[in-house]
Amino acid sequence: MKAMLTRRIAGAAFAAALLASSVLTGTAHAQTPFKIGLILPMTGPSQSTGKQIDAAVKLFIKQNTDMVAGRKIEVILRDDAGVADTTRRVAQELVVKDHVNALAGFGLTPLALAVAPIATQAKIPMIVMSAATSVITEKSPFIVRSSQTAPQIASAFGAYEAKQDVKKVVTLVADYGPGIDMETWFSKMFTAGGGTIVANLRVPLANPDFAPFLQRVRDEKPDAVFVFTPSGMGAIFIKQFVEKGLDKSGIKLIATGDVTDDDQLNGMGDVTLGVVTAGPYSASHVSPANVSFVTSFKENNNNMRPNFMAVFGYDGMRVLYDAIKKTGGKAEGEALVEAMKGASWESPRGPVQIDPATREIVQDVYIRKVVKTNGELYNDEFTSVKQVRDPAKGAP
Repeated sequence: MKAMLTRRIAGAAFAAALLASSVLTGTAHAQTPFKIGLILPMTGPSQSTGKQIDAAVKLFIKQNTDMVAGRKIEVILRDDAGVADTTRRVAQELVVKDHVNALAGFGLTPLALAVAPIATQAKIPMIVMSAATSVITEKSPFIVRSSQTAPQIASAFGAYEAKQDVKKVVTLVADYGPGIDMETWFSKMFTAGGGTIVANLRVPLANPDFAPFLQRVRDEKPDAVFVFTPSGMGAIFIKQFVEKGLDKSGIKLIATGDVTDDDQLNGMGDVTLGVVTAGPYSASHVSPANVSFVTSFKENNNNMRPNFMAVFGYDGMRVLYDAIKKTGGKAEGEALVEAMKGASWESPRGPVQIDPATREIVQDVYIRKVVKTNGELYNDEFTSVKQVRDPAKGAP
């Protein structure tokens, strides 16, 4: 009760500060910087997400200059360490004290949900560059997503696996929004195709220990285990998967691209060879746009390989830049969001667009297999489902 009262008081104080701020910044400032508050987990368990997105944002600005429609682009990076209360506080400070024109980043679903009311009150765009729970965009009309939704990936993969030699599956997911979405939509499409879900297992998000759940998988003796972990935790899962002997059990590992993350894949070792996953991007994606992106990203980041989070951040900046151009440099939130709706472009991941009805990304979902090429491990894309919308929002 006390915590709730404290939040209400803090919310009222923010609203008052926001009103005062809007009086100061409500007029057009053609010559003033366009400020982007970039909130990322630069420390903590999800720091790989922050590192990748931050690097991609810097690369996009370097390649496209820091001037758009007469406005100098200024990015203010803040670390929330993956803690929702910190994300909320930082977002409030960026809006009231720094007078940002847009918010971006958000490494996990709870972080994005914490800021949604602030974007609505401040009437500024909020570009979700990572968090994947479907419901996020419904929490504010100012949210636009450049990343992915969990149902996009899981529904495409469930339908694909139902056509393979896999008949019985255990799902094993992180117990929070995206994991539950992954479990729900993989199970729905897999069973619709004739498969059987033997068990749905959920692993606590904080300090995850997969070992007891992997033992349950072994006991159930399914044909395959479908796994989702947040980005950055795949290496921990693979280590415990091997320690439990599941790699030699005959139980097939199938997963979302978060598990065989390009950022960590080489460190996981040859045990990942042959693992089939689904995701919207691989560093080995064959296209001129991606070859250029990967080359530039490595050149500017000590040979670090970009992962899907890097592309999400890179595309998020594309969405913002194009909207600023369309509005002629004006920073009104409603106009910027409207300019983002229906936007389409050739991303390093392939053709994408922003669904004007849902403000969600529409993209290809690739089915990939881990292979070794020139001594390095990659997620090799061998088939795809074209232009997938979020099925949780009534998409076909």
